Amino acid sequence: MIRRDELIKIGQFNKPHGVKGEISLTFTDDVFDRAESPYIVCCIDNIFVPFFIEEYRFKTDTTALIKLVDVDSDNDARMFTNLEVFYPKRYYIENDEEETPDDYFIGFTICDITHGTLGEVVAIDDSTINVLFIVEAPGGKELLIPVQEAFVCAIDEEKRIIQMDLPDGLIEL
Repeated sequence: MIRRDELIKIGQFNKPHGVKGEISLTFTDDVFDRAESPYIVCCIDNIFVPFFIEEYRFKTDTTALIKLVDVDSDNDARMFTNLEVFYPKRYYIENDEEETPDDYFIGFTICDITHGTLGEVVAIDDSTINVLFIVEAPGGKELLIPVQEAFVCAIDEEKRIIQMDLPDGLIEL
């Protein structure tokens, strides 16, 4: 069974392209340039389902046309319209150890040197130049923590903990 924490969201399918089962994919991560996985994953009826890639080609710098195994007509491809597309982290990380995607840190616990455990990273806000961890703190409070290398003291990938030294007043905002 594939779990959400094993995946990185890389984009969304748009609509079928042509009549031979190709699907247009708008991607938000250039994973195809940096890693190789024989499959991608889509969430269908709340179950993460792998689909094997027969071939793909770039249409623009943010769009690719993907042909999946056993998706052989525009009618077959239509079921993928607007589905989010995920990539298995294990292929991504093994092949690109220099740079880890921010989505990788979802599920990690943030601990501050001064304040202790702050909560769990539930999302990443990369809509601006200042990327933020969205942290769910105890009591349902939401914290926005800047993803800044200068604030990170240590990352324990096995225990899924990010130890940080945050500036005074940041978590009171």
